[in-house]
Amino acid sequence: MQKIAVLNNIDHEHLRVSAKFSAELGDNVASTLTYVTEFSEVQKEYPILCRKNPETGEYQAVVFFGFQKNENLFLADVDLANQRYPGWRANYVPAVMARGPFSIGIQREVANGSESHNAVVHIDMNHPKIISGEGQALFLESGGQGAYLNYISSILDTINKGVHLTQLMFEVFSKHQLLEDVVLDIEFHGQNKLKIAGFETVSVEKLFGLNGEALEELNKSGFLQAAYFIAASMSNIQKLIDWKNRKLSAEEK
Repeated sequence: MQKIAVLNNIDHEHLRVSAKFSAELGDNVASTLTYVTEFSEVQKEYPILCRKNPETGEYQAVVFFGFQKNENLFLADVDLANQRYPGWRANYVPAVMARGPFSIGIQREVANGSESHNAVVHIDMNHPKIISGEGQALFLESGGQGAYLNYISSILDTINKGVHLTQLMFEVFSKHQLLEDVVLDIEFHGQNKLKIAGFETVSVEKLFGLNGEALEELNKSGFLQAAYFIAASMSNIQKLIDWKNRKLSAEEK
């Protein structure tokens, strides 16, 4: 069960957080949400697919790490010292995974009869990445934010800004009917087959067919590049298939 607290340099002066990624630390997930504010980095490493949230009906962007529940093919516990993000074999970790036990919360304040709502950093004190005696310090001895907390703050900003911008992006995509269904028919080593449906991707053909006015609208909004990022990211599925096949081959030995 989560135990959420507002992060501050008094109660959490000596708190340390693990920056490592592993199944034991809760990182063994096959997919997570991603946001347009990080597409330029995400598309280099991961496939980005789109789907509608079954509860709200709103589109979401999703990145794949594996093909089955609790499978994250990016987790790697070898050569940790030479990995940019220990335990994760990629040069960028999607924000939802990178944030660890941290999240953005809204704090209500009343001053001089005026009410304001301010974004503050929250932390889950029961998260497995909260450790004692080692890991990343959050605050400096002077009380200011340490380098790791500055990094986390930038990650949370990516998410906070990305939520709204990603919704706007999908509104524009829907307006110009840029999304199309995609079905992944995959055959792994040993004749193991998998079919993944229920997702959509950007149709390059429809992108090429847009008129000048539509292209200008997409370009001015900044979402034309995002559309190409989504389409280009699909090539990363083959990388995941190759990794999965190596894993299956190793398990057979």
